[in-house]
Amino acid sequence: MDIAVKEKPYWNPYIAGFFLGLVLLASFLLLGWGLGASGAGSRFGAWLSYLVVPDHTLGLASWSSYFEGGAAPLKDSIVFGAVGVFLGGLIGALTAGRYKVSVGRGPRISVPARFALALLGGTMMGFAARLGRGCTSGQALSGGAELALGSWVFMFAVFGGAYAFAWFVRRQWL
Repeated sequence: MDIAVKEKPYWNPYIAGFFLGLVLLASFLLLGWGLGASGAGSRFGAWLSYLVVPDHTLGLASWSSYFEGGAAPLKDSIVFGAVGVFLGGLIGALTAGRYKVSVGRGPRISVPARFALALLGGTMMGFAARLGRGCTSGQALSGGAELALGSWVFMFAVFGGAYAFAWFVRRQWL
């Protein structure tokens, strides 16, 4: 006999949003800039590249600035912010009783296909974040809080694109 286990609820989105707003405000007040995450990936990539091919890495205009004056690319607030996002998500999952190792997918998609699509989507988003000079957190949260027109246009485009693209992938989740 199967016993149905009721999933624990997510955090209240209004409470979580309130605390996210406080973190964003603290970031502006303490650091002088808002939140973002894509720069952490770039800095991590530069650090890894430097470990393997230091001369080549220092010759790249996009990464050489991370090492100016003997600086370490991982000693930056954006890297600590990205680590904090990971830890905050982990703490949130643990305190809500929702932590488990699983692969979220629909009944019509295999685990390898889900991983492949996630990798493809993440790669596209990472490339677009670097191309657009900011990720969704930097654009939406920080730029939106500053009432930057480009950030608002970006977010409407993200939501509009996601809504339009959902038609093509919805069968995988139903």
